[in-house]
Amino acid sequence: MADLSKMTRKQLEKLIKDAHKALKTIENKERREAKKAAEAAAAKFGFKLEELTTGSAPAPKRTAKAAPKKARGPKYANPADPKQTWSGMGRQPGWYRDALAAGVDPKTLEI
Repeated sequence: MADLSKMTRKQLEKLIKDAHKALKTIENKERREAKKAAEAAAAKFGFKLEELTTGSAPAPKRTAKAAPKKARGPKYANPADPKQTWSGMGRQPGWYRDALAAGVDPKTLEI
């Protein structure tokens, strides 16, 4: 192996370029070998590799659907403006945060 400290800038840049090229060549070779091994493994079970990787195989059957979430009604109302409500889920509205900061008990804001 060459002593890198004795190489010129151009020599080092060429070495890096050559190393990247060699790595790419090795990567391509390993990719081809991996594909051959995957094709052989798929064939062992009676499949073609494309069937397993493209999603052309039938999808598994679903047994039950999840129930849709129900909309939640309002749980809290702004005493200063009862039209402003909040379900208690998600981000707290400003009027609710302000009321808590003023020392109001959350139970008194419940509808």
